[in-house]
Amino acid sequence: MPDDLDRLGAWRHLPFFDETYPDMRPRLGSDRLPPPDLTFRALEMTQPADTKVVILGQDPYHTPGKADGLAFSIPDGFGGRLDSLGNIFREITDDIGQSRQKTSLNDWARQGVLLLNTALSVPPGKPKAHARIGWSVLVEQVLARLCDTPRAFILWGGSAQAYRPHIKGAHLVITSPHPSPLSVHRGFFGSRPFSKVNSWLIDHGHRPINWADP
Repeated sequence: MPDDLDRLGAWRHLPFFDETYPDMRPRLGSDRLPPPDLTFRALEMTQPADTKVVILGQDPYHTPGKADGLAFSIPDGFGGRLDSLGNIFREITDDIGQSRQKTSLNDWARQGVLLLNTALSVPPGKPKAHARIGWSVLVEQVLARLCDTPRAFILWGGSAQAYRPHIKGAHLVITSPHPSPLSVHRGFFGSRPFSKVNSWLIDHGHRPINWADP
């Protein structure tokens, strides 16, 4: 069933789902990416208590078959251009000397990396078209919920960095340009977010993330 909110676990208690989403839902339509049953997949896969790292992006890929509900993730076997994800893979290699080819980032989510976009839906071929219809309420509430204990936050691009004021407390916050081909050379390459996060996690008694192929 599309938008089965029972799958959200502890995230279901956020006020957004009772106060904002009912009015938003008809405006989203059924022709959107990722498909409706994957809209909240990032939250479903990474519960608040399990979240060690948050990677905040922009909005889902607007190419059919490419968005899978996790920010930057692409279904294995997609076969098209990787764009932002390909640049992320290059930075992984340059940063930690390991390689990744697996495009689905399910394994990151299972390790406690919340892969969230600032908009959770997009119409096919219309980037940012859903950026201002109410998703900001959810993102703000997610960040507020995660400020209860120190966590690592990676904010890629201007849309993500606009939420920096909502991250309150003693957290690691890493900001850089978006890994999109349009902005990647403005400071994403060489930002070394993966080694920085792992060093911080180890210092705080957590297991580091395996960013490379599982």
